Order: sequence, then structure tokens, then C-alpha cells
Amino acid sequence: MTTLYERALRVFPPVASRATKLGIVRAEGCWVYDENGKAYLDFASGVAVTNTGHNHPAVVQRAAEQMRQMIHVGHNVFYYEPYVQLAERLVEVTGGDTKVYFSNSGAEANEGAVKLVQYVTGRPEVIAFAHSFHGRTLGSLALTGSNAAYRRMYETALRRVYFARYPKPAPGEDPEEAVRASLESINDLFELQVSPDRVAAIIVEPVQGEGGYVIPPRSFLEKLRGICDEHGILLIFDEVQTGFGRTGHLFAYQTFGVKPDILTLGKAIASGFPLSAVIARQDLMDRWPAGAHGGTFGGNPVSCAAGLATLDLLEGGLIDNARAMGNYLVAQLRESLAEFQEVYDVRGVGLMVAVEFRDPGSGAELSDMVKEILARCEQGGLILLSCGPGKTVVRFMPPLIVDKKDIDQAVQVFRDSVAAAVRSVN
Repeated sequence: MTTLYERALRVFPPVASRATKLGIVRAEGCWVYDENGKAYLDFASGVAVTNTGHNHPAVVQRAAEQMRQMIHVGHNVFYYEPYVQLAERLVEVTGGDTKVYFSNSGAEANEGAVKLVQYVTGRPEVIAFAHSFHGRTLGSLALTGSNAAYRRMYETALRRVYFARYPKPAPGEDPEEAVRASLESINDLFELQVSPDRVAAIIVEPVQGEGGYVIPPRSFLEKLRGICDEHGILLIFDEVQTGFGRTGHLFAYQTFGVKPDILTLGKAIASGFPLSAVIARQDLMDRWPAGAHGGTFGGNPVSCAAGLATLDLLEGGLIDNARAMGNYLVAQLRESLAEFQEVYDVRGVGLMVAVEFRDPGSGAELSDMVKEILARCEQGGLILLSCGPGKTVVRFMPPLIVDKKDIDQAVQVFRDSVAAAVRSVN
């Protein structure tokens, strides 16, 4: 039998390559099933999308009901119930002083946010951070600093964006010293490259995703908020990956207690249906006139219906489960991996959990070892992804419905895979 992977090679270009060669025919809860019927624990969650689990019955039911009623009429032509209702819910959960614009993807949301800040401030420049990821469309790619391969051959089309240092401590470095260095890098930009009165916004992931699941000290975001307030710069939080329960709160800004001016959302917002959002202070949104932004498919009725079901599930207990299971997962990983000197760090916030590998002698990144670990995990029925500049961080992002039994199984497979990879190197 010709596999889905073999068929795909004939019709897709190399740019459409995937993290695995698996062909998946069914997905349910925390599990996916391949063409041969083999089950895999999916701790990738469609890259942090299926926070409510695959095919949650409540999401499927809400979407199916909406499909029977109306699939598309165009949010730039009509208003309709799930579109307005989901926006009302999002305004409510972000403090009641915001407004919402719906798009299709996180990259679109980030581009929309940049258009908003440039329009309302009249300032042209934006500051982002090294190792950031904000999307791969040309506009969002200008903000992305996690991989030179993403930008190669497109440089002439990218807007002028300045990159500061994100506060990831070097081995043995005090986290607060990393914060100081990050803020100093912003001051250096102000002194040497761009006047702060020309900067429309600073865009930041409250927890870096593609850049290595880097969790900053709360003081970093607090002081970043202060810098923006001092210079009249708007603060954008890219919560495309951290939003919708992933960090143990509905949004990561709640986890850290620092509220941005603009929030971008995507991925888990509708449990797998294409949808994203820009949420910003009402006074900013009211200065963004008709015609300044738009799109055809944003706020699709079916996606919005799925988004409403997603919010119900998160507020109905999944956020609490993310905090509890996240703590359990980190504790189990630390205990099971304690014997391996190659494990540099186990860290997490909610169910956004990472294991970073470095050579115990030199501190060098262990990219090949991580590749082997992921391959062995796949053989053992566990799907994980890597991240970080050298792809030496393994990220755990299971659905928020995960329980201790699934975590125990995943940790055992991971530990066995790490042990085998370490043996093969030594």
C-alpha cells in the first residue's frame, strides 16, 4: 500500500515537509492513529492548537450545528450571532475595555496588530526580540528572529524591525541579570539605532515558543511595560501559542500579572478551526477606521461557534487541569531524568513544558541527540517537537484534558528514549 507520505512527495514541494512521516487517519482526545492503526500520544497538539483535545464532542457538536445553519456569509458583509457572541465573550474575559478583530491565523493577527499600532501612533518602527517567532508571512516574518532560514531570500521585502535580547539566562547566570541585559539592549537601540519617539510598539511573546520555551522572570514583563509607558510605545503580547489555557490561565498576561495594550491570539482559539484575533484597548480600536484593515474569511461562523465551545470547556475546568497537570508533568520529568547529566533544564508554566539538553562538559547544544530522542519517542508511540535556536529543547504541549495516566506513559517513553540516546553517544 502506498502511504500518505509517499503520495505527498509526488504532489507537495519540499517546503511542505513535516516533522514526521506519519499519515494520520483518526484523532481523539490525546491520541492520534496512523494508517496501520498504531496509536500515538500526541504531546504536540497540532503545535499547541488542540488544547481541548482532538475532536472534543462539545466542539464537534457546536460546529456541526453551525454548519447546518450557515457556513459562510462574510464578516465584511453581514453580522451574525457566533461572530458577535465570541467577540463579546473575549471582551469580557479581557477586562471589558477592549474590542476585537478576527482573522484566520496567528501571522495575520500579528500583522494586523502592527498595522493597528502604526496607524494610531503615526510611528513607523517596531521592536521585537531575538529568537522570537511571530509568523512566516512577509509582514510577520519581519518580526521573527528565531531562524535565519525563515528569512533567507526574503530580506528585501521585510520592514525595518529592531531586535532586542530576550532574557534567557546563560548557564549559571542569575535570571535577573539576564533581565538587566535585555532591558539594556533596548536602551542601546534607543541610543544608537532608533529614537523611542519613532517606535510604535514592542512586540513580545510572554513565553517564547519557537525560541526555546523560555520563561522570563515576571520582572522582565513588568519593566517592559514601564519602558513602553515612559515613551508612549504600545505593548503587544503575541499569545498565539500561550493563549487559551496553555500557561495555566486563560492568557499568559494573567499568569504574569502584566497587561499589554494589544493581544494577538490564534492556534487554540477554536480547537483546530482556523481563527485568530487582535484584541486591543477600546480607545485604540476606535481610531482604526473602516478600510484600514480587512479580509474575507476572518470570523467564519463555524470557527466562531467552535471558539465559543472552546471557551466554555476552558472555563469549565480545563484551565485548572492545565495548572495541576503541568506541575505534575514537570515534577515527573525532573525525577525521571535526574540521572542524565545531558539534561540541562526542565522548566514549565502550566502545560507549556520543556526539557533542554546540553553537553555536560562544554555546555554545547546537543542537536543530534535531540533528533534521536524524538525519533525514539515516535517509535515508542509519543509525539513531541523540538524548538530553540539549535533545536535542542524538547517541548511538551499536551492537550489540557491530559491526565496523570497519560503523563506517566509519556514520561516513561521519554525517559527510555533519553537513556537509549545517551547510551548511543557514549
